[in-house]
Amino acid sequence: MLNPDIRRVLDGTPIAHLATLLPDGAPHSVPVWIGTHGDHVVILTGPDSRKARNLHRDPRVAVSLTPADNPFRPVILRGRVVEWLAGDPAWEIVDRISTKYIGRPYGRDEQRVVALIEPDRQIIG
Repeated sequence: MLNPDIRRVLDGTPIAHLATLLPDGAPHSVPVWIGTHGDHVVILTGPDSRKARNLHRDPRVAVSLTPADNPFRPVILRGRVVEWLAGDPAWEIVDRISTKYIGRPYGRDEQRVVALIEPDRQIIG
């Protein structure tokens, strides 16, 4: 279950930093838009992106972010991708996340998938 204080941050517009593992075990960190879907943390990406390839091979993630209104209150999450969504179910989430960040649905010129992350560690503050 997501901590309610963390859910409030995730439902805002923070830029999150997603860390995954490269094939050689080195860390790979990228900024991502982030949101929630039920009790999962969600990110969107291209199906063939480096982060998607990393997560299909090893689903473990670490995420760090700060609330837009308080950059001195960090949020740190660790967990694993438990499901991938594609097609219409993914686009519903992609458009919801895009609308909160840029005020409109995501363009359809690129394919997108959604990773559902089940957090096993949640820290705020």
